[in-house]
Amino acid sequence: MKSDLIDGKRYILMAISQLNKGLGHLEKDLEPENIASLDWSLLREDLSLPSAVLYQDKLLHNLHWMQQFINAYGVKLAPHGKTTMAPKLFHLQLDKGAWGITLATAHQTQVAYQYGVRRVLMANELVGKENMAIISRLLLDPVFEYYCLVDTAAQVDQLGEFYAERGQRLNVLLELGVMGGRTGVRDQAQLETVLAALLRWSNTLALSGIEMYEGVLDDETAIRAFLQRAVDVTRMLAAEKRFLHTPVLLSGAGSAWYDVVAEVFSSAGLGDAVEIILRPGCYLTHDVGSYREAQTRIFEHNPIARRMTSGLLPALHVWAYVQSVPEAEKAIVGMGKRDAAFDAGFPTPALHYRPGDATPKAVLARWMLTKMMDQHAYLQIAEGDDLRVGDMIGFDISHPCLTFDKWRVMPVLDEQYQVVDIVQTFF
Repeated sequence: MKSDLIDGKRYILMAISQLNKGLGHLEKDLEPENIASLDWSLLREDLSLPSAVLYQDKLLHNLHWMQQFINAYGVKLAPHGKTTMAPKLFHLQLDKGAWGITLATAHQTQVAYQYGVRRVLMANELVGKENMAIISRLLLDPVFEYYCLVDTAAQVDQLGEFYAERGQRLNVLLELGVMGGRTGVRDQAQLETVLAALLRWSNTLALSGIEMYEGVLDDETAIRAFLQRAVDVTRMLAAEKRFLHTPVLLSGAGSAWYDVVAEVFSSAGLGDAVEIILRPGCYLTHDVGSYREAQTRIFEHNPIARRMTSGLLPALHVWAYVQSVPEAEKAIVGMGKRDAAFDAGFPTPALHYRPGDATPKAVLARWMLTKMMDQHAYLQIAEGDDLRVGDMIGFDISHPCLTFDKWRVMPVLDEQYQVVDIVQTFF
């Protein structure tokens, strides 16, 4: 029995190594009971570092917190799956009450469908023959519910021609945008041309609601005005009976301004005929950069968040070894740009563990990364700090999206740093 367990452990460790190099895949071996039986521990150095890890208790806390917040406003949640591209986490979110999963591309939609997701809001325009063909194949399943965005007459005509030839009907949301932003209808003239095109293809394209993304703006006054515009357009088109889907969908919200979106949309008095869908994605793991700043703002201004007391918690770390202490005030850590996001600020050292100690401890406040290379990071310390080669550092991350996409497999740890599950990603 012990020999079998060791052989199984070696096999899965090898498979995980291959996965993180893009060389393989696992299926039933990733079941929690199989993983937990192997008795892996971060603290016993059973994992090859660097490694991105998730914390089970914090994930569950964040899931519960966001669903409770959403429920308080009487709106629905379709978390953005591009953050993790992890079907196991998609289903965790769905099981905890999510309306569906938001995605950004046809490929991502196909991955989600292959792993059992049956309601997708693709918060992006669907353009290109093969992308449209991917969705066409998925729509052969009558249970699959799918929405994409439209913002120009040219795109509407392309979708209309493609799906009319196949005798299929596609749900679309009209995307609103702002000058200087990205996609989305800018003004009334553009709105009228898109509506006219949708009317031409009304037997093929079902206008199902309104979508916008407030994250292209950074001023709350401008964001509120943009949200009110979305409410006004929804109300106008509903009165004109332009929508061909019941209920009408009204969707917005990234991970920074979801509180303002929930407040404005839920107080608009649109009634039960309109279903409000919010799409934050990074709340699941949170971060210590821009999203922590957003959470601070939310607690200062949002009454529902204040009543909930505790907020979102960072649930993602990248752990790495100290490889060298070549100078009195510098340590080199075996983690680099290949391992952790750096676009929104360098990872922040959070935990320090010396193998053999009882538990990790908080790092000294003065420790900070000053430079990252492909596989190395420069950690600034002070002369005399107790840091040795072989010590382990756990780093908080800013912008979790661009850390998830660097790992094919991420261990899930319990509060004792035991591995209790494995999450696989599909980017």
